[in-house]
Amino acid sequence: MTNVLRSGTRFPLHLKILAGLLLGGTAGITSNALWAGSDGLDRIVTFVAQPVGQVFLRMLFMIVIPLVITSLALGVAGLGDLGRLGRVGIRTLGLFLATTTIAVLLGLTIANLVRPGEAIEADARREILAEFTDEADARIEAGGRFGVETLVAIVPRNPVDAAARGDMLGVIFFTLVFGVALTRIRPELAASVIRGLEGVGAAVTEMIGLAMKLAPIGVAALIFVVTARFGFDLLRSLGLYVGMVLGGLALHQLVVIPLLARTLGGVGPLEFFRRSRTLMLTAFSTSSSSATLPTTIRTAEENFGVPKQIAGFVLPLGATLNMNGTALFEGMTVLFLAQVFGVELSLGTQAVVVLMTVLTAIGTAGVPGGSIPLLAMVLVMVGVPAEGIAIILGVDRLLDMARTVPNVSGDLCTSLIVTRLERRATDRADCRPPARRERPHPAREAS
Repeated sequence: MTNVLRSGTRFPLHLKILAGLLLGGTAGITSNALWAGSDGLDRIVTFVAQPVGQVFLRMLFMIVIPLVITSLALGVAGLGDLGRLGRVGIRTLGLFLATTTIAVLLGLTIANLVRPGEAIEADARREILAEFTDEADARIEAGGRFGVETLVAIVPRNPVDAAARGDMLGVIFFTLVFGVALTRIRPELAASVIRGLEGVGAAVTEMIGLAMKLAPIGVAALIFVVTARFGFDLLRSLGLYVGMVLGGLALHQLVVIPLLARTLGGVGPLEFFRRSRTLMLTAFSTSSSSATLPTTIRTAEENFGVPKQIAGFVLPLGATLNMNGTALFEGMTVLFLAQVFGVELSLGTQAVVVLMTVLTAIGTAGVPGGSIPLLAMVLVMVGVPAEGIAIILGVDRLLDMARTVPNVSGDLCTSLIVTRLERRATDRADCRPPARRERPHPAREAS
């Protein structure tokens, strides 16, 4: 053993994160079983585990804005002409829309078959509503709106203010325009700006490495907070709903995404999961697409060979616009709560649910619990009481962790597909025969 330790053998990062997950989860479940509701456990959660977990999350969020600005600007500038940028952009957005729609349809199909809302007893519904209604009202009130104002707000009045508020759509819009501008100014001027962005990007990459060194401890703390406070009585009441959502997310993650990666991205399912295991563990533990973005970009570039310009363009957009898991969760939850309250949704109404879920998934903040306010809006549109969100709020953190995995896996899969399509387009362009020169007519030569 001493020789092994001296040889410098180290556990890979994904194993360290997995160990943190298992240790934190085991400690939290044991603490909940033995000391649920005790002041001592509350103090440990509030003053020890939660601060440690939040420090790790804050370090990741701290990196997101400079990472998005540098990677997206360099990605747009690296794509070069606007024609190629438009082609990559259309393919990216088309894939985002397609995979999100597939996820919603899958979720609605399962919810119609399982019908978990009919299994919730009236007494259990009243108890859960009484316990979580105040928190649900606060979460809904704190959330933003979705509509025309959302589209207008994409264009920020002040990009610095947008970055300070964490307005990712505003930051992305400014950075896209800035990147396009770099392709249109004199090359010598653009080169100096690009060198500066590359230097900032290299520093951010080092910061990512430092943050990920804390990942095993931060993950253990985050999981401990969730499991120590998670009531098994609540899980028992909502067991069918939780099982249905987790099953739907697993089906999308283990079947749909690998199938797309294999058929369109050229990467086999086992290879896809093997190379992205650290990414999936990080996504599960942080329950945030934005916080996972540094790991997503690193995984795409280093483990799958996605070019920097494509990774820098596709993945920051995906962390904000592409929410496969969130869309699937929202569709299932709307039908579940409709069943709980006895609201029958026709096929036409469910088509509205599909449309609104796809649209609101674009407006969902890539942070823990970011889908709750927009979910309330969809519920009201189809005639389901918005306060019904209180019923699922107690288990939302667990489901949030689970749905973040297909969110980031969908982003990664999209980057693989776009890379393959771009390489094929480049190969076709390279293989085109040179323009034929007209041979002079013999009679003309003779004359």
